[in-house]
Amino acid sequence: MNSPRHDSRDHTARDDRSANATSTATMTLADIAQTCGELLPLPPEEDGTVFAQPWQAHAFAMTLLLHERGLFSWPEWAAALTAQIRAAQARGDADSGTTYYQHWLDALEHLVIARQLGTPEQIHALEHAWEAAAARTPHGQPIVLEPADLPQNQ
Repeated sequence: MNSPRHDSRDHTARDDRSANATSTATMTLADIAQTCGELLPLPPEEDGTVFAQPWQAHAFAMTLLLHERGLFSWPEWAAALTAQIRAAQARGDADSGTTYYQHWLDALEHLVIARQLGTPEQIHALEHAWEAAAARTPHGQPIVLEPADLPQNQ
């Protein structure tokens, strides 16, 4: 499995491009790859798609947004993702590529908790809120998280 690579070159020019680029929400995968300087390779699925499930694309987009907001640098991200992949391999993960985005999400959660932007309990509560919202949403419609879905005092 390929993990994100990074180099020690000055990323100032790339960061300047990123600041002037389209917002992450409207970027294509090609735009994202260019903004990241090809440092975050995406493992394509057998049919050529990058994301097998919508949550994988969401986790990817959240990572880009948090990087844009300065939560972590790409080398920090690469280290966090690498640590999650290695931990999973030590637990017996087959490393077939099918769990890549689970490792991605685990790395993102780890950084959010480490940077004190959220707690494990808050992340768990949000997970259940999204599950409930998804369960009540008709197929093909956007999932909407309502304030009532969120636990109070979280």
